[in-house]
Formats: sequence, C-alpha cells, structure tokens
Amino acid sequence: MAEHEEPSEAEQIEVKPRDSPSSLEFDSGTEEERPEPSASAEKAKVFRLFGREKPVHHVLGGGQAANLILWRDKKISAGILVDATAIWVMFEFVGYHLLPLISHGLIISLLMLFLWSKALTFINKSPPHIPEVRIPEDQTVRVALAVRNEINRAFAVLREIALGRGLKKFIIVIAGLYLLSIVGTSLNFLTLLYLLFLALHTVPVLYEKYEDKLDAYAEKGMFELKKRYALFDAKVMSKIPRLPLKEKKMH
Repeated sequence: MAEHEEPSEAEQIEVKPRDSPSSLEFDSGTEEERPEPSASAEKAKVFRLFGREKPVHHVLGGGQAANLILWRDKKISAGILVDATAIWVMFEFVGYHLLPLISHGLIISLLMLFLWSKALTFINKSPPHIPEVRIPEDQTVRVALAVRNEINRAFAVLREIALGRGLKKFIIVIAGLYLLSIVGTSLNFLTLLYLLFLALHTVPVLYEKYEDKLDAYAEKGMFELKKRYALFDAKVMSKIPRLPLKEKKMH
C-alpha cells in the first residue's frame, strides 16, 4: 500500500545528521570525495618558537658549528664543554688572568712541538704533520653579514623607540636593559660569558629533543601574555591622552 512505502534514498540522506558516523557507513561515495587534510597543512598549524619554519639544525647554520651545538659528535662537544669549564674555574677560583693563560699555553705548546720536531730530525725521521689552519673567506663573510643585519635591526628598533613609536617594543627593551643591569651587578663579565656559552651549548640540544612539548607550553604562554597585554592596553594605555599629530606642510 502507498501508506507503508519506505522513504526514498534522498529522504533518508536528508533525515540523517550531517556529522553522524552512520552517514559515513551508508554513503560510500561521500567519504572518498572529501579531501583529507594534508600533512603540510597540519604542519603549518603547529606553533613554533620565534615563528621558525625550518629545523633547529638549519636555523643554526647547518654546518660544523651547528653539529657541535646540537651534540652530533658527543665526544667533541663534551670536550669543548669540559675545556670551557676548566678555563672558567682557573679564572674564577685559581686567580688566573686571560693574557698570562694564553701566553703560558702558547709557550708550553710551542716548546713541546719545537723539541719534538728537533728530536725527530735528529733521529732522521720526518717531522710531525701539523695541519695548516686558515679561516675560510666565505664563512667569514656570512658571519659578518649576519652580525651586520642583527646590528642594523637593533638600530632600527632603537630608532622607532626614540621616535615614540611601538609602546610594546619600548616596554620590552626597557625591561631587558633593567634585567641586564641587575645581572651585571651580580655577576662579573667572565661568569656571564661562561653562562652564555653554557646556555648555547645545552639549550638548543634540549629544545631539539623536546621541541613539541616546549612549543606547546610557549604557545600557551604567548596567548596569556597577549591577553594580559590587551587587558593592560584597554585599562591603562587607552586612557592616556594622545596629542594629535600635525601633518607637515609641503613648501
């Protein structure tokens, strides 16, 4: 009978919820036609510190220096860390100074190499092979250009602050300089230099190992910081009267 006719296929599809799992079971063609999110789209949504899009090794230059910082060769990296720690201990606790340490180290090294070469020549053997050390020109130019770009960027930020622009940058720079003054009064320059070296030698490798977790925490921290800054701007900064800027007349 017409009263007991089953609803058509189109009516069944309309009745079913759009996001229900049952609709995926009966509608075989719908799931295939929907484009799945690509891996690149999901990767683009991941928050990374400082807005970086490349791996840490590539950000650090991708050369031998990056290998040392990221402990690709653990023996060499550990040796450099032990040597730097020993030098800091000699300066800080033994009472050595920089120039006497360099002079005494060169005297002992040259004396041992000179006597060794003379001894080998005396017994009719070839002198020791000492590699020729030269600073590569292209790498030196890249480092110099990178340093120049960072200095120019710092000068540009200071100029904007001096012209009364960028309140957020002004607060960050003032807070950073004040924190630096506190650290400078508490630590001497050598200890500060050693702590910077220690941070450079440990923080990148730890960040590379736990970057997903650290980026997630950093994203939450940035969200809280932006929310508090917006609240501060709405309650305090927006109430400060601003003088209208007068346009310069062209003569």
